[in-house]
Amino acid sequence: MSKLLINKLSGLYLGTYLQEMAGVATGIDGKQAAQQLLVHVSHVEGDAQADPKHHGGLDRVLHHFPREHYGQYRRWDLITQLEDAPSMGENISTVGLNETQVNIGDILQIGAVTVQVTQPRSPCFKLNLQFGHKEFALAMQQSQLCGWFYRVLTPGIIQLNDKIELIERRTDISVAEAMALYFSPTFNASGYDRLACCEGLAQSWVNSLQRRLASQTVEDWQMRLYQSY
Repeated sequence: MSKLLINKLSGLYLGTYLQEMAGVATGIDGKQAAQQLLVHVSHVEGDAQADPKHHGGLDRVLHHFPREHYGQYRRWDLITQLEDAPSMGENISTVGLNETQVNIGDILQIGAVTVQVTQPRSPCFKLNLQFGHKEFALAMQQSQLCGWFYRVLTPGIIQLNDKIELIERRTDISVAEAMALYFSPTFNASGYDRLACCEGLAQSWVNSLQRRLASQTVEDWQMRLYQSY
């Protein structure tokens, strides 16, 4: 099922340093442009992580964010400066590929590296600090303009002039639909069950969905969205 998605990447980025914003350690503003990424199964060489529990691990080795979303956030006045890639903390930037076109479980070839889509980005309060807007994380959660994460199936090197190809589609739930299902404030047992059964979904999301199904409630998102702002 090989299908060309993107002829050329628009940017590759490494988090070369960590810093503090409002007393919170973060690597979101530490990304620098790179000509290539040396990708291992567990990490990208030289990519610093301030919070491995929530922003790293085998299910979140690479973060892909569509570059055109910056323009939309500017139009919504959520970005008021000249911030552009990689201000979201992404590793991979493209133009022409978004959350409606990529599905949970998709197997993609990016240069020499084979990856699988695992989850949308779960926006947190660090985005509020990064862009100086207390509702930024909530706006990302509601708009689904969030980007997505990959696990690495075959490690190797990604070069800036590499293309992205879809090798295999494993599920019928797009990243955008997964975002809408997961972050709807309305409890949706059938939707949670369908999403939790998606091949390739990040284990942390599977666990969260199973907890919801067991408790029949949706967890409180206030700490994630607003903590320390």
